[in-house]
Parts: sequence; C-alpha cells; structure tokens
Amino acid sequence: MRASQKQWLAKFLVGTSALSLMGVAQAAAAQEAPAEGEVNGDEIVVTGIRASLAASADIKREAQGVVDAISAEDIGKFPDTNLAESLQRITGVSIDRQNGEGQLVTVRGFGPEFNLVTVNGRQVPTAVIGDGGSAPSSRSFDFANLASEGIAGVEVYKSGRATIESGGIGSTINIRTPRPLDNPGLRGSLSVKGVYDSSRNEGKPITPEVSGIISTTFADDRVGIMIAGSYQKRKSSTNTANVGWRDGYLGSENNWGSLAQPGTPRAANITNRPEANDVYQVPQNASYALEDIDRERINGQAVLQFRPSDNLTATVDYIYSRNTVETRNSNVGVWFNHEDTSSAWTDGPIAGPLFYTERFAAPTGVPGPNALYGGKDLSYSGALQENRAENKSAGFNLEWKGPDGVTFELDAHHSTAEVKPVNRFGSSMSLGNAVFGVQNQTINFENDLPVISYNMFSGIDPLNRSLVTPTGSAFRNAYFRNRINQVQLRGQYDHEGGFLDSIDFGVSYVDSKVRSAFGTIQNDDTWGGAGPASGIPDDIFDLVTLPDKFPGLAQPGMIQSFYGFNFERMADLFEQNYQACSNPATGSAQSGTCLANFDTDRRIGEKTLAPYLQVATEFDLFQNPAHFVAGIRYETTDVASAALVPVPVTTTWVGDNELNVVFSGESDFTRFKGSYDNWLPAFDLDISPMENVKLRASYSHTITRSNFANLQGGRTIDTLFRVGGGTGAQGNPGLIPFKSKNIDLSAEWYYAPDSYVSVGYFHKDVSNFISTTRIDSNAFGLTTPIGGPRWNAALGALGANATVSQIRQYIITNFPSTVTGNVINAAPGDPLVNFEITTPINSDQTAALNGWEFAIQHSFWDTGFGVILNYTIVNGDAVYDNTQPSSVPQFALTGLSDSANAVAYYDKNGLQARVAWNWRDEFLAQTGPNPNYTEEYWQIDASASYEFIPGLTGFVEAINLTGEGRRGHLRHNNNVTFVQPGFARYAAGVRFSF
Repeated sequence: MRASQKQWLAKFLVGTSALSLMGVAQAAAAQEAPAEGEVNGDEIVVTGIRASLAASADIKREAQGVVDAISAEDIGKFPDTNLAESLQRITGVSIDRQNGEGQLVTVRGFGPEFNLVTVNGRQVPTAVIGDGGSAPSSRSFDFANLASEGIAGVEVYKSGRATIESGGIGSTINIRTPRPLDNPGLRGSLSVKGVYDSSRNEGKPITPEVSGIISTTFADDRVGIMIAGSYQKRKSSTNTANVGWRDGYLGSENNWGSLAQPGTPRAANITNRPEANDVYQVPQNASYALEDIDRERINGQAVLQFRPSDNLTATVDYIYSRNTVETRNSNVGVWFNHEDTSSAWTDGPIAGPLFYTERFAAPTGVPGPNALYGGKDLSYSGALQENRAENKSAGFNLEWKGPDGVTFELDAHHSTAEVKPVNRFGSSMSLGNAVFGVQNQTINFENDLPVISYNMFSGIDPLNRSLVTPTGSAFRNAYFRNRINQVQLRGQYDHEGGFLDSIDFGVSYVDSKVRSAFGTIQNDDTWGGAGPASGIPDDIFDLVTLPDKFPGLAQPGMIQSFYGFNFERMADLFEQNYQACSNPATGSAQSGTCLANFDTDRRIGEKTLAPYLQVATEFDLFQNPAHFVAGIRYETTDVASAALVPVPVTTTWVGDNELNVVFSGESDFTRFKGSYDNWLPAFDLDISPMENVKLRASYSHTITRSNFANLQGGRTIDTLFRVGGGTGAQGNPGLIPFKSKNIDLSAEWYYAPDSYVSVGYFHKDVSNFISTTRIDSNAFGLTTPIGGPRWNAALGALGANATVSQIRQYIITNFPSTVTGNVINAAPGDPLVNFEITTPINSDQTAALNGWEFAIQHSFWDTGFGVILNYTIVNGDAVYDNTQPSSVPQFALTGLSDSANAVAYYDKNGLQARVAWNWRDEFLAQTGPNPNYTEEYWQIDASASYEFIPGLTGFVEAINLTGEGRRGHLRHNNNVTFVQPGFARYAAGVRFSF
C-alpha cells in the first residue's frame, strides 16, 4: 500500500472510531431505546441488521475462549450473498477471491489449508479441483459451493477447544443450518433477484437467483419440517495480464536466460545492468488472457425433527450442493528465447526490469497458408475448464435430556464431496495456434499493466486469418472425491450451583476416504506447427479487441487485437486433422473422447478416534465472577495410502553411465501406512472485573493435517539411473500434523445489547513443518549388473583399475547370452539397485506469529445508525528475503497480512442500508525458489432494502462498487505476475417472508 493510502486509512479509522466512541459513555449510562420490530405483549423482538449484530455479540460474549460469529438477519437472509464475503467482516479473517467471489478463507495469517470447516459440528468433506495441471490434493473448503440463504449462522473458533473437531491451526469454522423446532411455527421466505455483472466481456446479461425456505411445526410443536433451496446463475469475465519469470539470478551468474555478462557483445544492449550481488529476474513469457465464466449453483436442504417428549429430540437432515463452473479462455502471448535481447533495469539490490526486448531471425520459408515456414511465433491460444463440484450429506441426531442436568447426544452423518469434469474433453484443456514471423517483441514494465508489443517481418499480417497455424494441444483430466463417515457421542452434566459448572465428555470417530486422480494427453512436439494454416478454416476465428477489456489500465502500444475461436469446434478439428486425442504424443484417452486415462490415481484413508473430557468451573476471583474451563482431547489416527504406479520389471545397461528401468506397460498400486496420536489440551479463563466487561486468557494446542499429495502412497522410480544407483520419489503417510501452541488474551466491553469494544492478542508457535529428504532403498526387486558376477569377472580379468567402458565391453564380449546388441540385460545373481528416494518428512523448522485484533461495534442510540470497525495486525518471524537468489533455500510463512473492515449501517422504520469497506495488505501468497506476492486490495460493497408492506421487501446490492482490481508480483514490483481490472456487480430483487 502506498504511504498516502495508508495515511488515509489511518485517518479514516481513527475518525470513525472517535465518532463511534462519542456515544459509548452515554450508551453505557442509559438503556438504549429498542429498535423497531415485532411487538407481542410486552416483548419486543428486534429484527434485521440489529438483530443479527445482537445475536453475534451474545455468542461472542457467552463463548468459552475466543469466538466470533455472524448470524442471519432473518430466515433466508444472510448479511452477504456469499459466506466467505460475510466471514471477511470478522476480525482477523481474510478471503481469497476467484472469479470475483469469495472462495477460500484465511484466519490470522493461516490460509485455507489450515482452517477446518464443520457443518453443525460435523467434519465435512472437501473437493477443490486445484490448478488443473496436477492431481488435486487440497483440504481447503470452497465456500463458493454454498449459498448463504440456507445458513442460520457461522461461528469462528479462534482458540482451541477439547469439544470441537481438530484440524484447524488458524481456526475452526462451524456453519449452522436452521432447525424447525428451534423456532416453532410457520415461517419462511422467498427471494427472487436479477444479477448484472459489469465484468462480462460480451452480452452483459442479467442472470437469475431464486431462493426459498419454509419451516413449520405441528402436533403441538412436536414435529418440525424445514425445506430450503436456491438456484443461482451467473455470467462474468476475468481479464488478466500474465507474466511468467525465470528464477531469481545474481548479477554474477551465467545461466540460460540470464543477462549477458559484462564485456560480452550482447552486454552493450543492457542499460543499468544489475551488479554482481544484485538479484534480478527476466521474463519467460507474457500474455493477455480473457476469461468468460458461466456458473450455475444449486443448493438444497431438508430437515425433519420429532420431539415425542420434552427431553427427547430426533433430527434427520440432508444437505445438497452442486456448483458447475465453465471458464473459456482466449489469449494472445509471447515467449522469449533469451538470445538477441535488450533491457533496462532499476537499481539494486533487487533490480526490476523497465523493459525487456528480443529480436528474432526471419522465417526460413515463404510465408503462406499451405506450408510451415518457420520463424518466431505469436501465440493465439484458447482454453476450456468445465468442472462440477457436488456435495451430499445425510445426517442423524438424537438428543436426550435426562434428569439432574445430564444430556446425551448421538450424532452421525455420511457425506461426500466430488469434483470432476462435465464434458468430453476433461477438466482443463488448451489448444494452441500461432502466426509465425515475429521480428521483435517487448514487454514494458513501467506501468501497473505490463505492455506487451511486437513487430512482424514485412509482408506478414498477424490479423490475416489464413496465416493462423495450429500448434500444440493438451487435455487434462482431474478427479477428486472425499467421503466422510462420522459418529459422535456427546455427554454433558450441568451442575446447579457451587464451584463445578459442567462436565463435557464424549468421543468422535471419523472415517475419511479420498481418491485423487489425474491424467493428461499432450502433443508438445508441434509448437512449430501441427500442420499448415490451411488445415483450419478461416471462419472459425473471431476478432477480439484488448484495450477496452482493461479499463483504467490500458496503455498505448499494447497489443490491440487478436483472434479467438470456439474451443469445441477447434478441438474436433485437432482430432480430425492431427489425431490429437486418439494418437497423442503423450498419454492415452478413453475411447471416443479426449478424456485422458488416469496415470496418477491415489487412494488415502484416515481413521481417527478422538475421546475428550472438559470440566468447566465457576467461582469468584478477587470478588469478581470468573470461569475456568480445562479440557483434553486425545486423537489417534491411522493412515492407509495407495497409489497407482507403473510397474518396472527389469533393468538394462545402455551406456557407460546410463542404465534404464524397463516397465511392463502395466500399472499397479503400491501401499504404505502410517499412524500418529496427539494430546490436545485447552484451558480458558475469563473474569468480569466489572459489569459487562470480560477479560479472557486461553492456552491450547491445535493441529492441521498435511495435504493429500504428501500422504500419497505411490513410489515411482525414474527411468534413467547411473552406475552409482537411481532416484525416485514417494509420499509419506507417516507425516504427523502441523502443531500450534496458542496463547490468546482479550478484553471486551459490552456496553449495550448490540454494541461492544474489544482488543485481543494472539501468539502461535508452530512446529512439524514439512520438508524433503532422501532415503536409500531398493525398489520392486530391481537388480543391476554393477557389482554383480559379470562385473566382478571383468575386474578379475582386467584389474581393479579397469574403466566402466572397458568393463562394459568385456561383459558384451564374454557374456553374449545376457546381451542384446550393445545393451546389457539383468541376469541372475546381480545385486539390488540402490535408489535414493525423495520423500516428505517433518522437519525441525518452527515458526512463531503473533498479532492484535481491535474491534468496535456500535449502535447510535435509537437513530438506526451504527458502525462496525475492526483492524488486525499479524506478524511472523519467518519472512522471505527478496535479496537472496533462487538457489538459496528459504522458509517463510505465507498469508500473513494486516486487514481491516469498516461498516456503516442504518436499520429503522423498514429501511435497511449498509456500506462495507474491506482491506487487506500485501501478503506472501506462495513461497519456494521465488516469492509470489499478492498486492494490497480493498473493496466497497453496499446494500439497501425497504419493507413496503409487512413481509414484502425490495432490495438492491452492489459488490465491488468502485471496481477495484488486483495485482501480484515477485521480488520487485516490476516483476508483475498478474494484473486484473475490477468490475462492479449489481443485483436487485424482492423478498417475501412470513
């Protein structure tokens, strides 16, 4: 964030905070007038925004440990249209957006992999397709799959607790769905709205969203039924300038792609060359990509409850969600060969490029549509992603409230999450076309948007359709399924009076199974042209303009236009003309389709048994009411992992220092097992030194399990090995979870029913991070001639100083029956090959992070106005050093950033209005040889509604009202990785509730 923007932010928050606090003393001294609502006798029921805020404040106030919550404003009405968007309003919570919508959640600097999501206290399966270029492996929960209309509330547990499921170092997020017997009577709502997304490149359609919920009870409120459903259709676009980079080099390094060394001829083309100890990166490729996105989301819920007596309640529930996303990509791009280049650079120690240019040789042939004429290519590519995530959960709950404060609860559920492609091509596909004859190409990095430009050789028009030549293709097929069966038995004893307040005890059993599969078919030897341009009809190409797709960012000199195409038609032509799917260079496809057969297929099972005990006490501390809760959770987990791998059968010695593993052409599963256990204590103390004030202190241990890729059971062997042995890789089901030891301190003042001020401090010490090591092992019983009887016979005849070449020739001459040509085959008596197997392990690396959370929620008397302000500071001791080259291994924590929210609202006389501002500072999004940063981002959302007659409300919404965009970079701001303009999304509709 620029200094002026940070100063503006500080002034804004300080000014608004001061305005809020002006009313605190008066609000605390006098009872605040009730907001308007439904009156029944002497009871006033507050509804709308105020009701939601009051309910959330009550949850926070009465909670054990540090908990924040969001509650529905009314049945079928959540504060935001997306759960993740609502969660980002909570102190310490940030979100990652995909296609303009909140998708993944970060809490206190820990990303989505480190936060466990439960639904009604049940551990739920996850299904995320990932990057589309590898087997899915994430445990992250995709909030885009769930509509907010069927949610009653969300609770974010930031401190550990023995009674809740483990798996979240950052937090455990519990989503609560409505239950009919919780609110007896007939209640419901129906909402219809139209959504206009201004990001759409073509058409600007208005898409529908319909949701409804009905809840009723009968038989003297002994039986309850709730049914909810929603349908959402959305069309949007995301336009991106992308730049790929080579590794971070020192100025003194001489590698492929590095800048010419001083004193060499090409060095004269470099302005302000980085010094010997400066770090810099050169671009490898760049493109402008236009993505058109169609999303269809269907959600449904059904709940049946039966209460035959006051102390016994049975619940059967079913939750369903289906989210189908189709993304069509059209892009124009350039690649660099790093030969005849010119460039200019900023000063070190981290030097950023100002521009980078490369010149190329002229085509070797005569340009035309009927032949491949060579030369440098300008890429016109297209891609398609179309996947469907489907989640199903069936659950049963039986609660019995016995005598003397004893309660028992039995809960069980069977849930699945699955994501897979829904077309005949796969989950992520790309097709390449190109016009050959680029004379030179340049990227200028002096603006927010990288400016890509080029010049063609004389006589070559890049917009001549007849010169567009087909090139490479790739069809990727990914599949992921997670099934969870869980049974929980919970008991509680509530003690009336005295030191003992309650005892909670129980046990949870979770049986989780995962299948992750991936396959690809590719033709990567045709980038110079799969065939002449005449093989593709000219009418398939549509002219696409670019500057208008990057409003506020477009620069003079950027590429003005290019050709897009219909993916399905082009894919059929690739198959018809070049057998891209039926006879690919790499991989194989299912018959009659382009769906790649899986060459990666991983199965992982985790079974976790977790008993727990928690004791809560109540007493006076220094003559003030206090509570102390102590709990312990013990978890034991067994992991069984299997993976499909190619089966090797023998080895051959093909050259002096080259030996090959020979595979059968078949595949089989290799299997590994692991187990671990954890004791997870949790202690919470709170004291009220004065009325409506709470001081809290908590200490807990929490864990997060490794991603599924690290746990996979496959052992793969590299085909080529040496005289000294071979190499390979395998997963490690024995990895123990990340563990965090947490301290939480907070002070909270609840000076009015829906108003409070809080400040909190947290500290986390995290261990069991994952690195890699190499282990020596034989694999599949493979043997090698090295050191065997024939080898020793050669040494005996030639002497101990014989060379490898001499030994090979001796064996070929004297053991002809074991030789095929000049290839020496394995033979009986040969020793086993030693393979160095790379595998993930838990390292001794540790990290600590800490931070502060400040929050104000204030209602201005009975005016209807109110504000919510919060600010989170996060610091960590593992920070990436951008001045180090990529050859220096580094460990750093990702996701750490400050964040803030400011919400102003009005809720009175049937009119509700809200303006919400959310900000997140720059953060390290990905680590490794090169850092990847996402730059600071802020967004303003607004909504308003008016109840025309009781039960009938009209509403309008605006998301990203000012159209803020996003940007990322590597070591230097000029090492831009992506730039995306932002666009507003608008909605309007009506809601009928009863």
